[in-house]
Amino acid sequence: MDYYSEAITNLIEEFSRLPGIGAKSAQRLAFHIVNMPEEQVTRLAQTIVSAKKNIRYCKECCTLTDQEICPICSSKKRDHSTIMVVENTRDLAAYEKTGKYNGVYHVLHGAISPMLGIGPNDIRLKELMARLQGDVKELILATNSSLEGETTAMYISKLVKPTGIKISKIASGVPVGGDLEYIDEVTLLRALEGRVEI
Repeated sequence: MDYYSEAITNLIEEFSRLPGIGAKSAQRLAFHIVNMPEEQVTRLAQTIVSAKKNIRYCKECCTLTDQEICPICSSKKRDHSTIMVVENTRDLAAYEKTGKYNGVYHVLHGAISPMLGIGPNDIRLKELMARLQGDVKELILATNSSLEGETTAMYISKLVKPTGIKISKIASGVPVGGDLEYIDEVTLLRALEGRVEI
């Protein structure tokens, strides 16, 4: 038996499709939206639609941006000869919060996982290899400390070693099985400073 009108039920169902939103959270969000002033709801809806239409991948590092080249890649203050490879944009944001890394990034949008059917061609490796044709001195592998992250780092290091580019991996300040986006800035900074060549 439905407790709510069709419009409210549909709203709750749409919220529950979002990652990390269970039935109770979806219900709370739906009621919150219904009780918001109409102009706020309109602004929220327009912002979501605008983000979906305008956000794309940076042509250099593959992070999410609303410009052709993201602010990090277009900055002349950044060291473009050092590239940190991360699995997703949230990991990039985690390192940016430390305020201590001055190089640029490359976002893979995933990790190699044979169990899930994700191979090297399913992540942004071709784009990384194309970038390495430029003036790159060091590649920092900052993939997560999971089996998939370690597999991806090992695969990249085997691809890149013959080029002569220095390859390093972040140190073990990051716990095994931990996702970078949930780790505090001090731990991330220690991991960055303690990186070792592989």
